[in-house]
Amino acid sequence: MLRWRELVLQVLVLGLVAWGLLFLVGTAKVRMAAQGIPFSYTFLTQEAGFSLSEGVTWAPGEGLRPYLPSDTYWQALLAGFFNTVKVALVGLVVASLLGLLVAVGRLSANPLARGLAFAYVELIRNTPLLLQLFVWYFAVFLKLPPWENAVTWGGMHLSQRGLLLPEPVLTPTALAAALGLVLAYRLRARATLAGLALLVPTLASWLVWGPPLRVSPVVVGPFGARGGLALSPEFAALALGVTVYTSAFIAEVVRGALQAVPKGQREAALALGLSGWDAFRLVILPQAVRIAVPPLANQYLNLAKNTSLGVAVGYPDLFSVYSTVANQSGRSLEAILLVMAVYLSFSLSISGLVNAYNRRVALRWKL
Repeated sequence: MLRWRELVLQVLVLGLVAWGLLFLVGTAKVRMAAQGIPFSYTFLTQEAGFSLSEGVTWAPGEGLRPYLPSDTYWQALLAGFFNTVKVALVGLVVASLLGLLVAVGRLSANPLARGLAFAYVELIRNTPLLLQLFVWYFAVFLKLPPWENAVTWGGMHLSQRGLLLPEPVLTPTALAAALGLVLAYRLRARATLAGLALLVPTLASWLVWGPPLRVSPVVVGPFGARGGLALSPEFAALALGVTVYTSAFIAEVVRGALQAVPKGQREAALALGLSGWDAFRLVILPQAVRIAVPPLANQYLNLAKNTSLGVAVGYPDLFSVYSTVANQSGRSLEAILLVMAVYLSFSLSISGLVNAYNRRVALRWKL
């Protein structure tokens, strides 16, 4: 009886929420119709007519290519989405590694390392992210030397235009090596077959296409550069800002998880003859990951949503492109609903991946 009562209550709540959303959308459509503005997404096929400082989009029959002002509104929004995903992926990976490093520093026996990690966390967590973005962009990247006096080192060029890096290019040999690794993993019980599955396709591809990774150098001229991988100041400021900001919160999550592992686990590992590093890597960290994953999901979601602050430093992320599209087309309601759905889908995807990993590493008790 209690279960049915809870189910009916949940259905009523969902129905009330759905009714509220439909009421709001219906009211907006009626008001727009009264002003002669139909609710429609046909504007997405119109020519955008504005340029972006950077970004790629997808075109039928062409695949991925640089965005052009002659593209449509939906292609402009797609370019902004790709820019958002690029920042978010870089931030997720680097913030996790940096957060782990700072968390270890917080627990270090060295007072200097512990003090620096503590100062880092307190400074970053207690200052607004928007202010940090302004510092990175206006006080750091825009104060770099001009293009004519760029700092060069190891093929890299750093100036006010951003950072130019030699671009790594994967060859078909890399795909062959990846397939070989998959086959070797499947055949790991048979060492000889696993070795052949890994070596034969890799060596054969190497003879045909060369090494799995090639480097495309930067060709520098007096007015610019060709080739290489370019990181704009706007991208660098946003990526560094959200990465550093999120890493401080991740550090506290990881520190709490490490401290939640019983001290006896480390003592037992040392008693078995493991070194301090092996005890941390093989015993302490795997147990801490199980504790840290659920709260880490919140930090990852915050990082993905904080990328929308890229509009403050001129980075053409999804929200920035939406602002331009809404101003030019006059379709602010349709555009904002679309952007909200995209951000919701992106956040749910990250949450689903983290939850799937959490289920994978969770302990399963059999009674």
